[in-house]
Amino acid sequence: MLMAYPFFSLAKTPRVTPIRFQSGTVTTRVAGTLAHGMATIWDADILIWVTSQIVGARNAGLPTSRLVVATPYDILTYIGRGTSRHDYERLRGALDRLQSTSVATSLRQADAQRLHRFSWLNEWRGGSDRNGKPLGVELILPDWLYQTLLEPHQALRIDPRYFHLTGGIERWLYRLVRKHGGRQPAGWRFDFEYLYRKSGSSAQYADFAGDLRRIARQGRLPGYTLAVSRSGAGRESLAFAPMPTAFRTRMQDLVQALRSVDKL
Repeated sequence: MLMAYPFFSLAKTPRVTPIRFQSGTVTTRVAGTLAHGMATIWDADILIWVTSQIVGARNAGLPTSRLVVATPYDILTYIGRGTSRHDYERLRGALDRLQSTSVATSLRQADAQRLHRFSWLNEWRGGSDRNGKPLGVELILPDWLYQTLLEPHQALRIDPRYFHLTGGIERWLYRLVRKHGGRQPAGWRFDFEYLYRKSGSSAQYADFAGDLRRIARQGRLPGYTLAVSRSGAGRESLAFAPMPTAFRTRMQDLVQALRSVDKL
């Protein structure tokens, strides 16, 4: 569910302009603060880690709760980040944005006119010892998010290569494609203007469209092939299809081999 709607800023610079999205009966509004800005799609990596912990415990028959406890090291290594002092500081900034960002949505509401309001984190606590060594982190999830994660089929597996995608639009597009790809094994097609509206991007449309063409040309979206087409009326659309399993396995082996060469 979180993959299909514009809940996060796609920009690396602080965003305070709210996201407003309306499609059919679905309304979503997201706002940040002047002090921290809006939670970004990179901050959402922490929620992916939280999802893995809760779903993993649920599948193992272990008890779960809205309170999740970990070390900063566990979170950072899972989402493919470094573990330097700078990385720990960035983690704290991400947690602050997740807590201070305000979300209002009609999703999961029986009445489409009723909006549920929450922040991505109700509370978080962490710190360092006298020597500056980071201590454990405690996160308390909002009930809306926690109940969503407990529902079957709500959490989709993320390819680890996702964490190495550097562009906000690129990351958002993977999340959208991954959401639809689970139900459309033969592929799907999106109109550029539809993608622009649904992304919540603050970029100009021309720049957004240019990014889509570049992403399709580079073919870096893990597990999927992309192609841009143009209709007779000049409207552009983006088609995607899952890579065949055998080809995807060969590509993953190649990436691993190249990484091994880099370490020599």
